[in-house]
Amino acid sequence: MRLSSLAIVSSAFTSAAVLSLVAAAFSAGAVEDRTEIDVRQTLDTHNMYWAEVQADGLRVNLSGTAPSEAARFNAITVTGQVVDAARVIDLMQVQAAEAIKAPDFSVEILRNEDTLSLIGLIPAATNRDRLTETLGDIDGVGTITDLMETARYPVPGGWIEALTFAIEALNELPRSKISVAPNHVRIDAAVESTAAKTDLQRRLERALPDGVDLSLTLTAPRPVIAPFTVRFLIDDNGARFDACSADNAEDIEVIEKAARTAGLEGAMRCRIGLGLPSPDWAQAVSTGIAGLAQLGGGSITFTDADISLVAAEGTAQGLFDRVVGELENSLPDLYALHATLPVTPSEDEEEGPPEFVATLSPEGMVQLRGRIADELSRNATQSYAQSRFGASAVYTAARLDEDLPDGWTIRVLAALEALSKLSNGVVTVTPDDVVIAGDTGNENAQAEIAQLLATQLGDGASYDISVVYQEKLDPVASLPTPGECVRELREIQKVAKINFEPGSATISAESMGAMDDIAEVLKTCGDIPLEISGHTDSQGREEMNQALSQERATAVLNELRLRRVLTSGYTAVGYGETQPIAPNDSEEGREENRRIEFRLLAPEVPEAITDAALETTGEVAESAAEALAEDGSGDAMLEESTDDAPMHDLTDAVDIEGSGDEIDDASGDEISDAALETTDEAASQSGDDAEVNGADAESGLDPEGETGAEEATEEPNGTGATQ
Repeated sequence: MRLSSLAIVSSAFTSAAVLSLVAAAFSAGAVEDRTEIDVRQTLDTHNMYWAEVQADGLRVNLSGTAPSEAARFNAITVTGQVVDAARVIDLMQVQAAEAIKAPDFSVEILRNEDTLSLIGLIPAATNRDRLTETLGDIDGVGTITDLMETARYPVPGGWIEALTFAIEALNELPRSKISVAPNHVRIDAAVESTAAKTDLQRRLERALPDGVDLSLTLTAPRPVIAPFTVRFLIDDNGARFDACSADNAEDIEVIEKAARTAGLEGAMRCRIGLGLPSPDWAQAVSTGIAGLAQLGGGSITFTDADISLVAAEGTAQGLFDRVVGELENSLPDLYALHATLPVTPSEDEEEGPPEFVATLSPEGMVQLRGRIADELSRNATQSYAQSRFGASAVYTAARLDEDLPDGWTIRVLAALEALSKLSNGVVTVTPDDVVIAGDTGNENAQAEIAQLLATQLGDGASYDISVVYQEKLDPVASLPTPGECVRELREIQKVAKINFEPGSATISAESMGAMDDIAEVLKTCGDIPLEISGHTDSQGREEMNQALSQERATAVLNELRLRRVLTSGYTAVGYGETQPIAPNDSEEGREENRRIEFRLLAPEVPEAITDAALETTGEVAESAAEALAEDGSGDAMLEESTDDAPMHDLTDAVDIEGSGDEIDDASGDEISDAALETTDEAASQSGDDAEVNGADAESGLDPEGETGAEEATEEPNGTGATQ
């Protein structure tokens, strides 16, 4: 009985304890839930949605990623307003602060002959002392002013390459401003002449590292002409200039008027340059030309203030004396006239005066024959010729003659120097005359030769210059135009395709010969705006074809770079299966569609010009429609057009080669060639660097010269690529 009572009491206490524990647990859970809710609401009120709240007994754990250290501290403070701050446990992370953006590094290098200044901000890692030392080693540089600032940030990609290229360019640019930035160099410089400008531009573009963009502005000021030279002749071939120079267009008009009065016909070419022998240059030249016209023949040469007049053989002595006397009195001060009347040889004089002849072949071989005064003169003549044309290119077959007139060797050397200005030709030296004839690729060669002989031979010397400018010999003018380059690429692609390994962007081994031929053509074309476009057939998924065509176009571009082709104006674009030139329902058609094309990009046309062109096109089309309606041929043409080809938009309407279905290969090539030739002429007249072809749609180079093609203007015959 007693045991039973104890058990009952123990059970009661145990039950009470369990009930207490359960009640405590529920109470603690309710408190935690209430705490979490209150804290969450408070944090949300302060827009701290990023914070997470978890109540653990009396503790309140805050977690999440705070946007900043200040936001983390504010979350703790706000939570402390709801619960005791001592109960708040900080488990929050702070979002990593973004690295401070590096500044835009750039440096301006200004050079004016021997002085050089550097202004800008460069990375601190750039070896400033080494940079200054390197610039000081440039020929002609004396004083260097360093105004550069530095910043401790990583060296950006392309900075070293751009800076190195700029230093190399400074060696060629004594008067220039070069702006250097990562992957970009801008050069503004003055050069001596147009020829020097073209040569310098090519060398700079050839030395440009891959990945570095170049903006190049070269100005060619008027050349410094010394001495100023004019040589005017009247002979059996009519009146003409061998050389002409003046310092302004107004003087040229005065000189031309006098020459026309004296019998000059056809075009007249006169160089404008810096410098002037006297303010009365045009008056003196026009007066001298008028005097020569009164004599009826001969030559008059102006070399600065020295004038040499040589009358034609047979001129009457009285006429000669009168004209020379009038000239001496009418010429402006400072000018000195030396007049010569050649003596007509008598019938009993020995025929065949002594002569020296030098010939220059198109291959560069020189032969010297005729008469030389003595052994010393022969050695001097041979050495001079070898220095001008190369030791192995000169063959001497001249004999000695001690009875030659005084000054013979000087005349021979002057003739050889004149010959060196030709691509091929012959010079003949006689006691009374020096005759130069041949072909040249230098438009100014005749003027330069006349100036040379006037200076070397002195007053009263007689010489005749018959030099023909051949554009094909001109190293600049003979360069192919962009349109001609594209046509050459098309011809190569007709013979050899650019094929790829199946399903890859690896160019097949048998196509490497075609790549070599294409690279050789492009090396002669310069940095033209060109698009390399890749195309596939419709087999496979469209996304895969798009990616594959892009990879193949890029592979061709990389192969050209490996062959050291200037490619800064090139772009590689993949069109996938979107531009077929043949149906994809046959293997032959799919083979045509798998191709690489080279397309010439055209300059961007301003909207105003485009609108005007479209308006003009509309007027022409309207007039044509009215004309066709009058003769009844319009319906027939429309019907024929509808039957042969679908109606396209304006872009397709000017497609030269079409899709391959509407125009056969022969006619397409013929029209394309004609369009390219027209394009070349238009670009040559406007001075643009890019060719505007009539094929395909508009695409562009922005005014700064950067390519931004939307579509290509040239549609050369593409080559197949095995997909």
